[in-house]
Amino acid sequence: MDMPDASQMFSNPGDEAVVMAAWERFLSGGEAPHSVVRHLVDTSWQRCLDWRVDPTLGHAPPPLDEHLLYSLKRGHRDLVEASAPVMAHARDFLAQTETVMALAEPAGTILNLEGDPAAIASAHGIQLLPGASWNEMICGTNAIGTAIEVGQPVQIHSAEHFCAGIKRWTCSANAIRDPRDGTIIGVIDVSGLSESYNRHSLALVVTAASRIESRLAARTMELRYRLLDRCMRRLAMLASDGAVVFDHGGYPIKVNEHAEAAIAAAGGDFSLARPGRILALAADAAVTRVTSTDLPHWIQPDWIEPVIEDGRRIGSLLIVPFAPRCSATRKVGRASGCGTQGQGGSTAGFERIQGEAPALLEAVDRARQIARSHAPVVLLGETGVGKELFAMGIHHASQAKEGPFIALNCGGLSRELLASELFGYGDGAFTGARRGGALGKIEAANGGTLFLDEIGEMPVDLQPHFLRVLEQGEIYRLGENVPRTVTFRLIAATNRDLRKEVSEGRFRMDFFYRVAVTSIRIPPLRDRPGDVRRLTEYLVRKFAAELGRASPAVDDEVVAALCAYSWPGNVRELRNVVESMLLTAGPEVLTLADLPPDVRASDEPIHAGCEEPFPRDGRGTMEASEQGAIRSAIAISRGNLTSAARHLGIAKSTLYQKLRKYGLDRTLVEIRDQGR
Repeated sequence: MDMPDASQMFSNPGDEAVVMAAWERFLSGGEAPHSVVRHLVDTSWQRCLDWRVDPTLGHAPPPLDEHLLYSLKRGHRDLVEASAPVMAHARDFLAQTETVMALAEPAGTILNLEGDPAAIASAHGIQLLPGASWNEMICGTNAIGTAIEVGQPVQIHSAEHFCAGIKRWTCSANAIRDPRDGTIIGVIDVSGLSESYNRHSLALVVTAASRIESRLAARTMELRYRLLDRCMRRLAMLASDGAVVFDHGGYPIKVNEHAEAAIAAAGGDFSLARPGRILALAADAAVTRVTSTDLPHWIQPDWIEPVIEDGRRIGSLLIVPFAPRCSATRKVGRASGCGTQGQGGSTAGFERIQGEAPALLEAVDRARQIARSHAPVVLLGETGVGKELFAMGIHHASQAKEGPFIALNCGGLSRELLASELFGYGDGAFTGARRGGALGKIEAANGGTLFLDEIGEMPVDLQPHFLRVLEQGEIYRLGENVPRTVTFRLIAATNRDLRKEVSEGRFRMDFFYRVAVTSIRIPPLRDRPGDVRRLTEYLVRKFAAELGRASPAVDDEVVAALCAYSWPGNVRELRNVVESMLLTAGPEVLTLADLPPDVRASDEPIHAGCEEPFPRDGRGTMEASEQGAIRSAIAISRGNLTSAARHLGIAKSTLYQKLRKYGLDRTLVEIRDQGR
């Protein structure tokens, strides 16, 4: 960018009286004479007039509260960190100079302020302090706001300010630019009362801005190198999908050989030869769900995988499926005819998932897409919804299908037992250890898939050890000091809200972001009433064949009762109910008499044909489903609330709240009376 000549760059204190007179004429309708007022100031005054800035303003608006200021600093963390040494140095070299140094973000809000204590006290009088906005549209002509507008070093002295209350000040500022594309990402400013005017203050801010930009460039390159190191193995494993690596600011830095074709097939136009910011994500967006509004039209949010290091997002990996997705209207468990490159028979494994509910179809479709990558995935859903079935489907559809599928439930095991199950142990690691040691589940899954159910139950102090395995690809058996190399696909499952577990300190944040690169939510059976009949008939045929008997018909009243039941145990509970019925039922038809008492006695309204039993407004469906699940859990536990809460997967205190909310105390009393 061309720099202005010296006569336009620097203020002239000797012109203060004539500049003041020109300002008064300008406000009264006259024009500012260019021979007295610099063109930089003249055009700024005109902008202020167009924006209807109040020329009698005496100070900036009140600053942001501490919470909002903290959030703003977090959003500009790279700028704040790169400028930290410069701002810290300002405390010393600006002492006794009656000036302060301010760092502002690109909209003009001050983030930090350092300098002479006496000058800081004076600055508070005009709200020149962190959290206050000095945008030109708000405070008129001033070094911070005007530097943002013109993108050049700016010095504004005394009467050159547009607002009367700021004319006792002199200030110099320069824009700080992003080293990647030159956009303005901040401003550095030196200000003081008019008596502190010094031409050298402009050189000071130019030097300070240059130093900050150099630190930003060095930091950007360092993060990019670390990012590429983390992503190279991942890129090499993609058979046909396109991949783009974005740095922490959303700028593309590397693509694989399939990227151009995959992006074109998705309707995008992208070239690394035309670099620019594509992902409009904040530097700390690791905790924020990416939505389609943040992205170009051709990118789906679930194609983006954050790359996390030490709890901080250092970049993103975009995986663009080369082939179009299959129609979501197909039926699960039937051949869809959707052959795509690199899937390698991706329908294998998913054939066992029975159902046609839209939410289930969407979950299976997402699982097929995710199976193409090697990224860790978390399956979210209640107990019994079929998370392991989904995990096996992903395994058989992935590149790890030739390796073993190893499953381990992290719940119900002591810390020591879980550690030995996961990591194995060496010879003599502890009293009673097997001679020669034992293989752990992680090593057993080498070359294949490790499925960890109830991962939310893993003790906090074990999580960093497992995180190290994921990060380094090495495992140490208990009692050994020699690492063993492992490679596996991780699929985890939980019925807990892991984000809540993180906020309450029961789950490590860095472990969460490494494990939950992407997720699949599996709907509960009560949200799939249309699938109950289909699942029942399928299970009847399956168990009848295993028992070596003819498959009986299912009475419509039985189907209606099954549809009315809320299924707190989901598909697993339905499976147990059907198997139990077949063990005692007659040879020709299953009737209401064959149903377990707690299912037959459900007080939910019976809907023949298994249509949707609840209204389709979200709140009604959720509340009705929740009430049904609570009633069923209490009935199964015969009124034992501790057992019912455990069955539901919630705290006992939460169950009490639900009972009061839905007025179910009477239900509890009735069940207890029946028990007597």
